[in-house]
Amino acid sequence: MITKRHGAAFSIVAAGALLLAACGSDNNAGGPASSNQPTSNIECASGTLTAAGSTAQSNAMSEWVKAYQNKCSGATVNYQGGGSGKGVQQFQQGTVDFAGSDFALSSSDQPAADARCKSGPAINLPMVPGPIAVGYNVPGVTAPLNLSASTLAKIFTGKITNWNDPAIAADNAGVNLPSLGIQTFHRSDGSGTSFNFSNYLAKEAKADFPFEANKNWPAPGGQGSNGTQGIAQGVKTTSGGIGYMELSFATQSQIPYAKVGNAGGKFVELTTDNVKNFLSKAKVVGSGNDLKLEFDYTNADANAYPALLVTYEIVCSKGNDSAKLPLVKSFLSYLASNDGQNPLSGQGYVPLPAELQTKVAAAVNTLG
Repeated sequence: MITKRHGAAFSIVAAGALLLAACGSDNNAGGPASSNQPTSNIECASGTLTAAGSTAQSNAMSEWVKAYQNKCSGATVNYQGGGSGKGVQQFQQGTVDFAGSDFALSSSDQPAADARCKSGPAINLPMVPGPIAVGYNVPGVTAPLNLSASTLAKIFTGKITNWNDPAIAADNAGVNLPSLGIQTFHRSDGSGTSFNFSNYLAKEAKADFPFEANKNWPAPGGQGSNGTQGIAQGVKTTSGGIGYMELSFATQSQIPYAKVGNAGGKFVELTTDNVKNFLSKAKVVGSGNDLKLEFDYTNADANAYPALLVTYEIVCSKGNDSAKLPLVKSFLSYLASNDGQNPLSGQGYVPLPAELQTKVAAAVNTLG
């Protein structure tokens, strides 16, 4: 479960625990995980797969690979990070069997991905939902700060430059905010985290963030850092620093993170249940077995955390290497099963909602 104590270290599910688990409608994404989800002992296949992309799912993928390979001695799965943008590019070039991406294929990326697949379109399979934490370093401030979307937009566009700014103070009554300059950190590489965080700001605070969602951070100013680890390190070591990062990096580095504002003007704590509540209102907007999601940023539920991403596995619906197809289907089926999804909550992620999990499992079964 996602920790509610900002800065406390979260627990990592050991590979052995995953292995024991592994051995053992409308277009809404649906509610939380349930016993009606797909269940599966791992049905092993042999061979070697290479994949790359999203660093947001790296912790989950590392444990999945260990568990699968421990059960299936004839299989090797190599997952390299590099970021969502690089993963999509490698998939288009045919150098990986599937790619992890924190944003679905864009209209400009889809043609090259389809061309690589030849006999069927590339599809987006949501697999790893995870929250984006807004981490900060403000000496003397121990309680979680309230930061509205408008305030965050102004901070990340350089309109608010000091931590005792009236806009921040107004939402944090009783908090002694220092006169301290703000240093923002953003990703310098193409990133799905940048895409989703800029999308949150663009949807919730358009007047203050006049940019479109983009995998390349679109706003001027601030300090660019390579990878989420670079952002976490920058915030951790910079008095007055603030940056967006996957939750695991904030908790591992003991960086406090904010309650963020939603469409109803509520400040929402980052908890497992609050992330699930927001995710459950997402809609599938892809066609057929393409399960691209669209978040509902108008969701005003006081218990729905609006800054999150979903990592997709991008794969050919048809046209996969026939020698590798059994392993592609076996491995992705395991990821979409209860055995793969249930442990995610112990790693700083949340499992797929039940209805969406069922759709993903069905789509994997049709790969050819």
